[in-house]
Amino acid sequence: MPLPPSGNTPWPPPRLEIPHADMDMWRAWYAGDTGHLAQVYGGPASYTRNGIARAFFDVARRRAVGGDELRMFWGQEPSPGQQAAKLHVPIGGDIAEMSANLLWSDVPTVTVDLDSTDKATAETTQAQIGRYLDDRGHAKMREAAELAAGLSNVYLRAVWDTSLRPRPWSDVIQANAVVPEWRWGMLAAATVWRELEPLDDDGGVWRLLEYHTPGSIEYGVYKGDHATLGMLMDFKDHHETEFLVKRTDAHGRQATGVDRLLITHMPNVLPNRVWDGVPGTAPLGRSDFAGIEPMMDGLDETWSSWMRDLRLGKARVVVPQEMLDTNGPGNGGSFDLDKELLVALSGFLGDEKSMKDSITEIQFAIRVEDHERTAKALRRQILASAGYSAQSYGEEGAVAVTATEVAARKEESLTTRGLKILYQRPALLEHVTTLMWVDVKHCGAKGVDPSVELTASWPQAVQPDPEATARTLSLLESAGAISTFMKVKMREPAWDDAEVLEEVRRIRDDKSSVPAGDPFGARGEPDEERPDDDVEPGFDEGQGEESDEEEPVGGGSGPTLAA
Repeated sequence: MPLPPSGNTPWPPPRLEIPHADMDMWRAWYAGDTGHLAQVYGGPASYTRNGIARAFFDVARRRAVGGDELRMFWGQEPSPGQQAAKLHVPIGGDIAEMSANLLWSDVPTVTVDLDSTDKATAETTQAQIGRYLDDRGHAKMREAAELAAGLSNVYLRAVWDTSLRPRPWSDVIQANAVVPEWRWGMLAAATVWRELEPLDDDGGVWRLLEYHTPGSIEYGVYKGDHATLGMLMDFKDHHETEFLVKRTDAHGRQATGVDRLLITHMPNVLPNRVWDGVPGTAPLGRSDFAGIEPMMDGLDETWSSWMRDLRLGKARVVVPQEMLDTNGPGNGGSFDLDKELLVALSGFLGDEKSMKDSITEIQFAIRVEDHERTAKALRRQILASAGYSAQSYGEEGAVAVTATEVAARKEESLTTRGLKILYQRPALLEHVTTLMWVDVKHCGAKGVDPSVELTASWPQAVQPDPEATARTLSLLESAGAISTFMKVKMREPAWDDAEVLEEVRRIRDDKSSVPAGDPFGARGEPDEERPDDDVEPGFDEGQGEESDEEEPVGGGSGPTLAA
């Protein structure tokens, strides 16, 4: 789909109305904006009021009996004359942040496959990839992961400007700012758009559209309204697009010099259960909030009810009218609660009714335990439905436990982390490859081969306990069931075979040095030649040596003859 023509073209395209409506709802939960939540579930922006959305979701079957809308706490308006007092628990934002922290607390290791290039080029390419994933790149990928968890998917764009940075970098684009085109479930083209600064007060809406295809970008500036694109304008008509005059040709196109898309799509998880049957939405991804919105709404209602009990639980005193002190004609009366001495008023209260009995104290019970149990149950169910353990959310105490216990408590979260890595690893490798092509073409990178094969590995979410590892190695060594190579490998799993062999040699050098208290080397000189320096990984010296003496049949020792 090239850039739309001038005219009353609806924008965003109607085919994305349902996904964008749900993304708008998830954005309200992700941002924790109470005004946005009230608008989504009760205001004119509610997608349930949209005819097309109702046709797809069949909202009428899920409505409350006798009601016009789904019964949601945030969709209810306060009673007339009563101040709004709804509270929001930002668990949606916490879930998205927790997801990003599980995935991107540490930078994954992106390595070059040595079979795809020579060793020297692999080393320089590997070094340049490390520069893409510096602190800025790491922060951008974590930002993308958090947005994808909340809004179901996100896009990464490779950008460059040598006047700002010597190499290209990553730009994160939110899902509702991209109109994708799919081919066999893969992103084939994409239109990125954004609203520009208004130039006048006539209500016109300016938009910049970028149509990305492999090898080129086509730009277009439109002036319309909030629902339509309007007329195609010249780049000089808006100050934010004047720079495109020199960058593009007569048709508004710019050649990228890279025969691939500069846009990479990164879904949260698949399959997409939310928009089943909606054309063109299957590859978009699924939000962590999908299906748990009513429970998050119930958690907010529980918390608001708890705070309502606190307000109603304030002590109040009811006294007869006769006990009030008059404040003068037309000024009413008052009662001083701090007055220590009260004089009985005979005749007004009756002979059998004392002043003490006439004062009534009102104080409602605060149902702390009931609300706390309800809130905990809802929170646990929300986290479980989103795919996370309560331990990841801080439900358990901060008691020191082993790495095995932590992994057991966070098993559900770690399973979800592994699932998301399946979708983020291909997106990361594709985006890094695009950065390399841009770096070579436009930033003059030397010694970088963009055609290499890449692999990515995420660090362990729960680091092993060093004490437990040491005990395991000690037991295996006592049983004679492990070699020096494998002991070092278990201690440092991230090392490659060359690093492990170097550490094995250092250990042997330490063992073969002259021991203290033996200055004359009485215990033997260390061997000058070590034929086992080139030992194969996993081989342990001395394991294959055989004794020259034959052992008697039966395994026993032979009898000793007396002289």
